[in-house]
Amino acid sequence: MIETPSYADALRILGCKDGRLAKVIGFAAAAERTGWALAGAGQLAMGLADMRASIVRFGEDVVGRMSELRGGVDRHTRTQRLAAAHAVIVVSAYFEALGEAKLPFTLDKLDRSDQIARGVPTRERFARLMAELLLERLPTPEPHVPYGETRQAVERAYLRMSEALAGYAGGLSVWDELTVDEQLLLPRMLAEGPPAHALRIYDEDYRSLALDSHEFGVRSLVTERPQPATALSRVAWLLAELAPPRVGDSPVIHLARMAANALDQPLLLAGKLPEDVYLPLLGEGYLTPRCRVAELTREATPALRSWWEGRRLLPDTEAFLVGHLTSLRATRAPLFVLGEPGSGKTKLTEVLAARLARSEFLPIRVDLQSVAARASVTEQIEQAIGALLGEEVEYAELVSAADGALPVILLDGFDELVQGGVDRYDYLAQVQEFQRGEAGHGRPVAAIVTSRTVVADRIRFPDGLLALQLQPFEDDQVRQWLDIWEQANRALLARRDLKPLPAEFALAHGEMARQPLLLLLLALYDAGGNALQRGTSAPLKRSRLYEVLLRDFTERETGGARRVLIDQELVMLGAVALSMLARGRQVITDEALNRDLPALCLGGHGGEYDWAEEDDPVDWARRATERFFFVRRSGHAFLHSTFGEFLVAWLAMYALRDLDRRRRHAGDEPLALVQSVDDDLLYAVTSHSCLAERAATVGFILELLDEVPSAVRARCAELLTGLLRRSLYERSRRHFTGFRPVRHTLTRRLAAYSANLTLLIVAASEEPVAVSSLLPGPGHLERWASFTHLWKGQLGEEGWQGLITALAAQRVVEGGKEDVVLGGAGDRAETSGMGDVVVAVATGQSPRHRRLLDLLLRALGEGRALPYRDRVAILEELLRTAAVRSPAMQQALGALWTEPGADHNALWPLLRAVLADPAGRMATWEQLVKAGVPETELWDLHEDVREPTDPPAAPR
Repeated sequence: MIETPSYADALRILGCKDGRLAKVIGFAAAAERTGWALAGAGQLAMGLADMRASIVRFGEDVVGRMSELRGGVDRHTRTQRLAAAHAVIVVSAYFEALGEAKLPFTLDKLDRSDQIARGVPTRERFARLMAELLLERLPTPEPHVPYGETRQAVERAYLRMSEALAGYAGGLSVWDELTVDEQLLLPRMLAEGPPAHALRIYDEDYRSLALDSHEFGVRSLVTERPQPATALSRVAWLLAELAPPRVGDSPVIHLARMAANALDQPLLLAGKLPEDVYLPLLGEGYLTPRCRVAELTREATPALRSWWEGRRLLPDTEAFLVGHLTSLRATRAPLFVLGEPGSGKTKLTEVLAARLARSEFLPIRVDLQSVAARASVTEQIEQAIGALLGEEVEYAELVSAADGALPVILLDGFDELVQGGVDRYDYLAQVQEFQRGEAGHGRPVAAIVTSRTVVADRIRFPDGLLALQLQPFEDDQVRQWLDIWEQANRALLARRDLKPLPAEFALAHGEMARQPLLLLLLALYDAGGNALQRGTSAPLKRSRLYEVLLRDFTERETGGARRVLIDQELVMLGAVALSMLARGRQVITDEALNRDLPALCLGGHGGEYDWAEEDDPVDWARRATERFFFVRRSGHAFLHSTFGEFLVAWLAMYALRDLDRRRRHAGDEPLALVQSVDDDLLYAVTSHSCLAERAATVGFILELLDEVPSAVRARCAELLTGLLRRSLYERSRRHFTGFRPVRHTLTRRLAAYSANLTLLIVAASEEPVAVSSLLPGPGHLERWASFTHLWKGQLGEEGWQGLITALAAQRVVEGGKEDVVLGGAGDRAETSGMGDVVVAVATGQSPRHRRLLDLLLRALGEGRALPYRDRVAILEELLRTAAVRSPAMQQALGALWTEPGADHNALWPLLRAVLADPAGRMATWEQLVKAGVPETELWDLHEDVREPTDPPAAPR
């Protein structure tokens, strides 16, 4: 939760001229901090009746001069004043209702009580009452919370006030003058009378605020579904209602605002636009997304699709965005925008920046692909500013030149930092700390961070974090966008006797039509020859769409080349994607491409390939990136990261087909039986990074393999199995050795190669694969354990986590023999992470420990009841003798902690043990909290296991 203003805060923000009212509140605050004896209020003469009159009078004054309070100040000051005004009307309504309530005494009678009642000075009791009524944080309207819920929060505040008042009256001498019935009825009378009346007064005052302050009106619009619009046009209208467009900015600010206006750019800012269709401009072709909203706590699991199903759906995203940016929360915690690949996260930041550029905000968009991944938040912002303005400008200097405009930092593509292998686990907390630091310097700033949903389980959520999840298009949005496409392309397509894509043909492809990027690609694909309108109604797979588009555009750009030449072009594009994956980046330089591409595309004829020795060297970087699929971003990047993920998958499948072709051509020749299969290309493609680092790459591989006949898949699986058995042995000579995007150790490359071979075997096999069939002979589990420990030790956190997510594994016992079965688990997007235990630990321990692990997994996964103490004993033995460290262990501890009647004392030694290991302690901490162990309990253990870097400081 964010900190909202109290009534005392509101007086300070709005400037109360009633000296006696301010004095009473100041005394109450001092008494709460230092105690009655040191507060010094001997001359305090104001009573409850006088307080009521002053509070009601000040409330009327605030409502009456709202236009004055709103004018002549910057955006953040106005936000603070509006929140303060709301706090004032909340308290004013209660005190007004209190004076009109039917009670067995009057407020004047309470004020005439004895100086001391029951041994406590009346003024001390009065100070405590004022602290409870006026120093507590009060509810404030927020755009993601309907007015009805805000009203309920206000009602709870009123009930708390009535309870405090009942306690105050019970400690005074007037209490003894009441009858027994009056004493019994007083709490009920206070709970039912003033709150109900105060709510009616509050409703009226809130309407007055909303009429005078458009910010409150905007928040009420969030609950209404607006008419369809494009390019966040209502954001511009709503912002104009709040304040007129700014004029007279300094030159540097004017330049920054001009650079943010991207509405006149095409929807896809490609390196080379197609000539036979018209891409709508961002300002006319971007549809406002529909979103779900939720406040994230430590226990939240936003990476799971099921977690979002019960979250609030925002009818009006544009009103929410405006309401959020004009709320207190905007400058106290970042807004976290999540979405699937192609859902429009980047476009949202581009359009929002353009709309904010003409308002009282200063948008600064930071493409996290194009800045230093390990830099601080401030350094990343300044790098983006430098790229935007063409000169180095300090962030503080830019904000000072903005003359009160509220900066909005749009940090786009956080998933690229995480998936690039950079540990930015606390990045959102660092953004929030940046906001706090800037606020402390008098420069409040709002922040929005975008990311793929899939990485949301690798992030620490700071307090007050609000998240949006972009939803797929609904049918009406698909139709609306295709109407825009038809208007833009009807005449162009008619010249080729073609028609624009009708909505019913697009919707036949299900989810493909509901992601903005994929819908655009479907329209581009159909524009080539109306293939979707003339084809079957079977839904098109994403891999098929990408391949057809890549081939189609490559054929056009190469003048109608033959299939073999097009394959060569796709290999080159795949090499670009592979170089990016190996480096963990989505942007690559000319220098890197000119070194990597010839080494892979031409390096099969020898060891090192030196393109510089040619008489007329090819500009490989230019040749590869002068395509529709690329954009320029401090280097070269794919139009969308999913193009790169597809191309890596396609290149791996190309290498697999090449392997199969070579083996078939060898046939039954005598030498073919004794020589090893030439896997040089496959090794070059799959030995730098684990393909599972990008979940989408594995998905593309599965889709591409679905197009391969069963006989060919079986043959490929057999070839790959043979390679896996020999994968860790020395090879005297290989080709493509010049292709080294990153200089890895041989151990690291062999780990990546063997892990990827295993992934491909399981993907190519139509049935689950037993480890005993991969590694036949005695000791197959021990050999399998050697592989898994090699992978865990060498692939890094990103590669290992991707592998255990993609590679479903289950230990089985048949006929008294143990085995591990791979695959066959279907979609593992929401699994528990137990593959870590089964694959990496269970197969490397003694049979006794494997049986213990079976009991644990069965108890967790199947819900078979084991006595509480037995389960604790199992966990203790696994921790101390088998050294099991896994998400399954943390989930088990959480489940035991939250059970009714749990023996927490028995679990303390186990919690101490799992936190004692410095490696991954921060992630373990977060998993335990998510599993249900209170963080306060973990802090009690923290001093015993403390390391300088883990975990972060305790909350204040």
